[in-house]
Amino acid sequence: VQLVESGGGLVQAGGSLRLSCAASENEFGANAMAWFRQAPGKEREFVAVRDWRRRTTLYADSVNGRFSISRDPAINTIYLQMNSLKPDDTAVYYCAAGRPITSTMRTTRGYTLWGQGTQVTVSS
Repeated sequence: VQLVESGGGLVQAGGSLRLSCAASENEFGANAMAWFRQAPGKEREFVAVRDWRRRTTLYADSVNGRFSISRDPAINTIYLQMNSLKPDDTAVYYCAAGRPITSTMRTTRGYTLWGQGTQVTVSS
């Protein structure tokens, strides 16, 4: 199973982007898909998760109210709608899938499948 992200790019502060992540196979055993991001010189950090088994959606405090995660199960795809972008949102964004437990939903440990990443650059 592969995860393929798309939709990154360069945008001015205040603008919007929508990222997509498509899984190459159906029923690949995951019950959650998430977005993480990694800026240069920093650790990979949690952005948002959609857990359809627990019917739970969570966001990092830094993006809550600006970003929205959604899922289309018919095409094994999740999306990250990013609005009111800030220069601090500049990073490589990664899609992940897995079966996290409650304590690992916001950590990289909860996910076993990762995409290759897509660059998002927000200019001031």
